[in-house]
Amino acid sequence: MELGFHLPIFDIDGGTTAIAGELARVGSAAEAAGATWLSFMDHYFQIEPTGLPAESNMLEGYTTLGFLAAHTSTIELGLLVTGVTYRHPGLLAKIVTTLDVVSGGRAALGIGAAWYEREHRGMGVPFPPIAERFERLEETLRICGQMWDPENNGPFEGKHYQLAETLCSPQPISRPKVLIGGGGERKTLRLVAQYGDACNLFASSPEDVAHKLDVLRGHCDDVGRDYDAIRKTVLANNPRPTPETRDDFVRAMADYAKLGIQAAIITPTTGSPAAWIEGMAPAVPQLADLG
Repeated sequence: MELGFHLPIFDIDGGTTAIAGELARVGSAAEAAGATWLSFMDHYFQIEPTGLPAESNMLEGYTTLGFLAAHTSTIELGLLVTGVTYRHPGLLAKIVTTLDVVSGGRAALGIGAAWYEREHRGMGVPFPPIAERFERLEETLRICGQMWDPENNGPFEGKHYQLAETLCSPQPISRPKVLIGGGGERKTLRLVAQYGDACNLFASSPEDVAHKLDVLRGHCDDVGRDYDAIRKTVLANNPRPTPETRDDFVRAMADYAKLGIQAAIITPTTGSPAAWIEGMAPAVPQLADLG
């Protein structure tokens, strides 16, 4: 099992002027630890699950990833996850392509249906009903696939999006892996089976994750997809690990590793995330020993 880091908090010790330097240290610390994934949220207001108010610091995700691309050299970079409502799909494909090119082929497209209504209303972004958001998500996945097909620059005609051309030049150095976040059994996991290279589930319990994986396997059977070709990851925040509880965290992940989970993603929530990551670094070889 691999380890990834996900940073949801930008209230950094030292204030706003300290953010850039701390993020550079985060990149160095994550790579030195041997982590394989580094991500941010795709939000414009802070979200309630962090325990912080909406007024807390929040940076735009892809701009932040571009900064990290210049301060890392090996780790995969993505958002966990891009809200489908925030960017036109053609522009999203170009944004992720740009990240891939400037990072030397390390971009991922983490994506989901979006959910934070207050943020949408506050920023003036349309917030359609959930059924429409999933329709837009599927069209976005199809558009990105077409944009990253160098043999197909033709039009795209969908219910919600119409593109006269799907020209994307340059093409990504390494076609970004598509990670679809969420465990919705009827829609989200079906999209994983049909379009995803990876899924991300909440590590709520081994029993719950085992059930979600069984549902995913059924969707794969329905669409003729190789279940084993999909990378399985979990966001492990139940309970949220800390350097002080690192060994307990590794023991808890053993049950997920037995289910075939390939990466656990954890979230520093302190004002000094680089030091927190350094404190979690010994978990990397411990997780690797789980298989």
